[in-house]
Amino acid sequence: GLEGGAKNQFSTFSNFLTTINQKKEGIGNRNSPTQLVIPSIKTVRHLPPICLDVRQKQRMSIDTLPRELKAPFPPEPSLPIRTKTVKDFQDDVEKSKASGDWKAVHYFYSTTFDSFLDINAAFKKDTNSPFNTVEDSGIDAQFVDVVYDALLNTPQDVQKSVLKGIINGLLQEWTGPRTKDDLRAYCILLQNPQFSNTSTYVIYAHLLRQIAALTEADHHFLVHWSKKISQRRFKQVVDRLLQFISLRLFPAKPEEFPPMVKCSWWIPSATKVLALFNAANSLISPPIISYTDFYNSTLDHIDLMEEYHNWQCYGNSHRFSFCQYPFIISIAAKKVIIQRDSEQQMISIARQSLVDKVSRRQKPDMNMLFLNVKVRRTHLVSDSLDELARKRADLKKKLKVTFVGEAGLDMGGLTKEWFLLLIRQIFHPDYGMFTYHKDSHCHWFSSFKCDNYSEFRLVGALMGLAVYNSITLDIRFPPCCYKKLLSPPIVPCDHNALVGICGVTLDDLFQIMPELAHGLNELLSYEGNVEEDFYSTFQVFQEEFGVIKSYNLKPNGDKIPVTNQNRKEYVQLYVDFLLNKSIYKQFAAFYYGFHSVCASYALLLLRPEEVEILVCGSPELDMSALQRSTQYEGYQKTDLTIRYFWDVVLGFSLDLQKKLLHFATGSDRVPVGGMADLNFKISKSETSTNWLPVAHTCFNQLCLPPYKNKKELKQKLIIGISNAEGFGLE
Repeated sequence: GLEGGAKNQFSTFSNFLTTINQKKEGIGNRNSPTQLVIPSIKTVRHLPPICLDVRQKQRMSIDTLPRELKAPFPPEPSLPIRTKTVKDFQDDVEKSKASGDWKAVHYFYSTTFDSFLDINAAFKKDTNSPFNTVEDSGIDAQFVDVVYDALLNTPQDVQKSVLKGIINGLLQEWTGPRTKDDLRAYCILLQNPQFSNTSTYVIYAHLLRQIAALTEADHHFLVHWSKKISQRRFKQVVDRLLQFISLRLFPAKPEEFPPMVKCSWWIPSATKVLALFNAANSLISPPIISYTDFYNSTLDHIDLMEEYHNWQCYGNSHRFSFCQYPFIISIAAKKVIIQRDSEQQMISIARQSLVDKVSRRQKPDMNMLFLNVKVRRTHLVSDSLDELARKRADLKKKLKVTFVGEAGLDMGGLTKEWFLLLIRQIFHPDYGMFTYHKDSHCHWFSSFKCDNYSEFRLVGALMGLAVYNSITLDIRFPPCCYKKLLSPPIVPCDHNALVGICGVTLDDLFQIMPELAHGLNELLSYEGNVEEDFYSTFQVFQEEFGVIKSYNLKPNGDKIPVTNQNRKEYVQLYVDFLLNKSIYKQFAAFYYGFHSVCASYALLLLRPEEVEILVCGSPELDMSALQRSTQYEGYQKTDLTIRYFWDVVLGFSLDLQKKLLHFATGSDRVPVGGMADLNFKISKSETSTNWLPVAHTCFNQLCLPPYKNKKELKQKLIIGISNAEGFGLE
C-alpha cells in the first residue's frame, strides 16, 4: 500500500480533479467520456441487461448484443512503438532491486501509463492488429499481471508516476466515440492494485464514473473481455469494487473522502461497473467465481426497506437503489426484505379483515387475524387441502395450526410439525405425486395425467407459506425446479400465459436423471452413423399406470429419424419434453400455489439458488457453531451437565444430530443466517433426572435435567430425540 507521505501527495489530486466538471461546462452540451454519471442525468443510459426494471414487472436476463456489431468502428490512432517484453521488464526489476537504482523501471511505468495510447502500446499483443471482436481483447494478460504484481513493491515515486499518468488519461478530451484501444485501457486500469488504497479513491471513482457512462455496445465488449481475465485477477477486481462501496458507505476515516453530497455518484458508478463483472461471470459455465462472492455484507446494515421502497416506486429512473442490482445483496439481507414485506402484507390483510368486520357491525374476533388451520393427524393431507382451499383469502395472514384432539398451543412449534408431517406424507413414493430418483437424491414431478391437480397447488402453497412464515422445509427438489418457479417471478395478468416454462439444458437433466442424461450425451458425441445404429425417431415413450404411451417431440416426429445432423435438436426437444411439457399442468398448479402466498416484487431480487436456500435452509450442520451461539438459563456453559451434553452431541452421528435439531427446533435444517439465527437455548429442568429432556420448539429451547453422568445423559437424550412426535401442555 501507499505510505502516509503518499496520502498527502494524493490528497491534492482531489482538488486537481475538481477541475473536470469546470472544463466540461466550457465544452457545452458536447457528449464526452469525461462527462460524469449522476443517476438523475436523463441522457445517461442505464444498463437494461444488468438492472431490473420494476415498471416492467419482470425479470430481465442478460441481453448480449450480436457478436459482430454492425456499427462502423472509429479509426484506431497509431500507437507508439514499444519493444519491451515480459522478460526484459522482469530483468529490469531484478537489477533495480539489486542496485537500488530504479530509473529504468520508473521510466517504464511513467511512460506506459501516461495515456491510453501508451497503455495499449505496452500491453497490446500486436499493435498492428485492431482486435475489434468480443472474442479477443488483444491484451497481453501475462504482461499486465507481471507489471501489476511488481508495482506495489516499487518506490513511492514510481507508484505516484503511475497515478499521475492515469489522471492524464482520465482528463483527456474526447471528440468522438470510444475506440477499442480506449476500452482496452479501461480494462487494464481496472486491474490496478493501487486502487485498494483509500488514498487513491478519488482517482478510482473518476475511472469508474467514465466506465459506467460508456455506451451499451462498449459495455458489451468489456463484459466479454472481462470473462477472459484470470480467476485471481477477476476476484481481486470484484473485491476491490466491493471494498470501495463499503468504505464509501461506512468510512473508517470520513475525513479521507469528500462529503457524501459532493460524491453521491461514487457508489452508483462502482455498482454499475461491478454489474459488468457479474454479467461476465454469468456468461461462463461454470462461473469464474461463485455468485456469493458478489455479496456485500455491509449492505446488511443499511436501511434495506428504504432501498426496497425506492426501487418499487422509482424503478430504474432517477433514484439509485441497490435493489436495481440484486446480485450485490446477500441472501441474509434479501431474507430480511422478504420477511418485512411479508409482515407488512400480513398486517394489511388483517387490518382489512378487521375493518370489514366492524363495517358490518359484527363483533371482532382475534382468530380473524390469522390463517387458522385445523387438521386431524389421521387425515392430514385431505384436511390440509380442504382448509387451504376454503381459506384462500386468508393465506397472507399469520399461520396458526391446531391438531384435533391435542392440547398444544401454536407458538410456532405446531406449525413446524404440520409442515414436516405433511411434506413427509406428500413426498412418499406411494402417494404418486412425485418420483424419487435415487441417483440424484431428489424428487421430480410425476408425469402421470390426472383429473385434478389441486394437490400440486397445495404443495406450492406449502412452500409459499414456509417462505412467508420463515419456516425451513426438508424438500429435495433439483435447482431446475426453482428456476421454473421464477419463470416468471411475477404472475402474469394474462391467465392464458404460460408459466413455469424456462430454458433447460442437458446439465439440468443431469441433476435429476443422470443416467438418462449420460446416455443422451453419448448420443451427441457418437462418431458412427446415428440413424443406422440407433434407429430412433423424434418420438419418446413413457409408462403410465402400466400402459406405454408415445409422444411426438415435434409434428410427425414418429416419421422423422434421428440423424447426425439433427441429433442436437432431438436431445434439446427431449430434455424440454421431460422438464417442461410432460409436467406442465402439474408444475403450473404448483407455481400458482406458491405465488398465491408469496406474490411479491421481492421475488425479483432472488436467484433460483437463493429461493432454494430460503425454502430449504442449509442441510450442512455445524454443531460447533451451535455450541458457540447457544444461550443458557439456569446453567453456565462451564457446568458439568453442559460439558457432558456437548461432548455427547459433538460425538453423535449426522443422523442423530439432525434428530436433536428437529427435536429442539421443529426442523433439521439450518436457516439462512446459520446456526446463530436459531437462538438456541438450553434451560435447566428442575425435574427428576429420571425424566427425559423436553423441548419447546416454539422458542428453540431444550429443557435438560441435571443428569449425574455422561452415560445417563446420552441414554436419555437419544430416547427423547428418537421418540419426538406429538405435542402437549405442561
